[in-house]
Amino acid sequence: MTKYGSFPGARPRRLRTTPAMRRMVAEHRLHPADLILPAFVREGISEPVPISAMPGVVQHTRDTLRKAAVEAVEAGVGGIMLFGVPEDAKKDAAGTVGTDPDGILQVAIRDVRAEVGDDLVIMSDLCLDEYTDHGHCGVLDAEGRVDNDATLERYAEMAQVQADAGVHVVGPSGMMDGQVGVIRDALDQTGHEDVSILAYTVKYSSAFFGPFREAVGSSLKGDRKTYQQDPANLRESLRELALDLEEGADMVMVKPALPYLDVLAKIADEVDVPVAAYQISGEYAMVEAAAEKGWIDRDKAILETLTGIKRAGANMILTYWATEAARGL
Repeated sequence: MTKYGSFPGARPRRLRTTPAMRRMVAEHRLHPADLILPAFVREGISEPVPISAMPGVVQHTRDTLRKAAVEAVEAGVGGIMLFGVPEDAKKDAAGTVGTDPDGILQVAIRDVRAEVGDDLVIMSDLCLDEYTDHGHCGVLDAEGRVDNDATLERYAEMAQVQADAGVHVVGPSGMMDGQVGVIRDALDQTGHEDVSILAYTVKYSSAFFGPFREAVGSSLKGDRKTYQQDPANLRESLRELALDLEEGADMVMVKPALPYLDVLAKIADEVDVPVAAYQISGEYAMVEAAAEKGWIDRDKAILETLTGIKRAGANMILTYWATEAARGL
């Protein structure tokens, strides 16, 4: 005889019975347009250069970058974030090549814009670290410290040349105080009111950046702890958020992603602008390395990490798997 009301009365497993059922009741879904592809373009090379710590990722030539942008469009990817890698001989203390209209990043922006037009949101890293011979994100003072306000002047120049090159969105990543406001003013005063700012609102001083240093040919001496955030802090992130929004940020970002999902969730709860998260080089490298060892299922791990970032509140995810993941979706 059937006993109604017997334990357990509630059976959540009913909604997990088949793939179709699980798909129907899924609370969060990834879409190709959520994904942004970070891409590196290196000056003075004739073939792509593999990045040893990031299997499958390369420093592009101008030609292969254009091809990667087309592939991203065909896969439905939402955007591409461009990083320039200049020749070492062109680096100097002020990062001059970063504001040269013919510098590698500005050339790459023009290349990609000419190739895909408005079919892909073209974003650019607005920072000096790739272009300085000391590898810091700003200019240094007489004591060897990063000079915040002098750096802001350089960022204003960078914003102008990147916008002139045709970028849709600038991504100031240096974590200088006041950077969003200065860049917004520089863009508006030069007729680039339509160029958006994706603020690197929360950027922690993280061990997971390691492989990225190879990707951009970093010349860093020392560390960036005086301007990137302490991993121990959360309330500080909310202060940074309030300042960036007040200064005119159109979108905000949390970087890295997976070690800071709690921060991402808090930021997403606080704002009414789009929120991005950057799944950085070390996160990518860990999955690829574990998969190469046969310790995890690579494809499932990629999807799981991206879904976790989405679930935490990201509207957009910068990931080196963007094109591959978009095709799978």
